[in-house]
Amino acid sequence: MKFHLPTAQSFVPDGVPLEQALARTTYLGVSAHQDDIEIMAAKPILECYAQPDRWFTGVVVGDGRGSPRADLYADYSDDAMQAVRITEQKKAAYVGDYSAIVMLDYPSKAIKSPADPNPLADLVQILKAARPEAVYTHNPADKHDTHVAVVLRVVDAIRALPADQRPKHLYGCEVWRDLDWMTDEDKVPLDVSSHENLQAALLGVYDSQIAGGKRYDLATMGRRKANATYFASHGVDTAAGLNFAMDLTPLIQDDSLDVLAVVKGFIERFTQEVAKRIGSMTA
Repeated sequence: MKFHLPTAQSFVPDGVPLEQALARTTYLGVSAHQDDIEIMAAKPILECYAQPDRWFTGVVVGDGRGSPRADLYADYSDDAMQAVRITEQKKAAYVGDYSAIVMLDYPSKAIKSPADPNPLADLVQILKAARPEAVYTHNPADKHDTHVAVVLRVVDAIRALPADQRPKHLYGCEVWRDLDWMTDEDKVPLDVSSHENLQAALLGVYDSQIAGGKRYDLATMGRRKANATYFASHGVDTAAGLNFAMDLTPLIQDDSLDVLAVVKGFIERFTQEVAKRIGSMTA
């Protein structure tokens, strides 16, 4: 496959050709940065782990050059940090038994620009080759601009496909804002109770981010535990860990729907739930 940037890379842990690795893909995760996939897409990774007929492929759209750094990495240049993060993402793909990882290497400004057609074109090419059942990406209420831009590019890329070639489901997952605020009826709870050791390993390979100043490993596992415990207020826990997602599938079933309108719908239903609860106990 030929991508628009000559610096784009792919890695297939079991060594088959990339085209073959994409063709066997069951679930596709599309993220802005290295390590986002392991935070938001644990559910499909675990479902595919060591399964001969189910395969997870990850796509990282951004180059990861601008991450904060400290400790061992304090004096690393952007180029050096980028190289480390690429290596870490390949390690995660190996540990997680991914079908493949594709790193498109776009700077954030290119991803955020609707006038740049290349990120979209590369995503369309990958989607056509992979034909996944479901796609997991960022949620459009995330507070990181590049994450939101990736969601918009993913939606546009899927809409560029004929209806019979589109994935059946599109989920927007937690990273830089959790989704606990959504009504329970709107949340898609993704059970990540199994293989906590594997989850920790996938997060732990990103030493440049953890030792570099952010304990994403502890925060992510903690959020999964908190989601599971606080999900039901009047019942015992049914899962040891949960990720929450928005169901964005309507956006790829009806091209006339607006992303902002869909998000506003989630927010309005949350507002109505809060108002109803307070109103029911107010004189």
